[in-house]
Amino acid sequence: MATLDLQEQEQLDNLKAFWAKWGTLISAVTTLALLAFAGWNGWNTWQRSQGEKAGIAFEGVEQAVEAKDVEKASRLLAEMQTRFASATYTSQASLMVAQAAPADKALPLLQWAASKGQPQDLRDLAQLRLAALHMEAKRDTEANAALDAVKSPAFAALVADRRGDLALLKNDKAKAAEQFKLAYLAMEADLPYRRLIEAKLVSVGVDPTTLAKKAEAS
Repeated sequence: MATLDLQEQEQLDNLKAFWAKWGTLISAVTTLALLAFAGWNGWNTWQRSQGEKAGIAFEGVEQAVEAKDVEKASRLLAEMQTRFASATYTSQASLMVAQAAPADKALPLLQWAASKGQPQDLRDLAQLRLAALHMEAKRDTEANAALDAVKSPAFAALVADRRGDLALLKNDKAKAAEQFKLAYLAMEADLPYRRLIEAKLVSVGVDPTTLAKKAEAS
């Protein structure tokens, strides 16, 4: 049996003392770290599994919409919203069914997507569609609230366009022109939707070619 010199024995005694004081805490922290790592891996695996299942469910909803069976699509969507609320597929399915459904059925679907949808861009898209739905029903306050809730700068042009439409409904051509100008300048020139905004500008007495020249000059 090997013998320890005084220095080695002192180091061993110090190690024993250190472990006696801190060993339980170190073990607990290490165990928690391992559990957290295992939990994270398990969560990712579960998320992937949920995503795959949501994708399969989405296909069922899509097929029902293509078959113009809105009732079946709505029923399948309700199951998705219960089982896969955080899945992107569920938000996409909500928007898809809302597009096919009558206004009274579309409203709660868009409200769900606007409040619970993932990711943020899909929530914003739901808010834009909600604004259009409220406008059709002459609910100006609700339409403005939906537009205020849009967060992504990517939708700035569409928000301005909707605000211009709202102003037109109130026969406020000056405000409509202001908003349509913002929408026109914020939108890429090669997007077909910009032609529609050009037509709206003309309807409120604004020549879009002058705006284009100013944009090029700047």
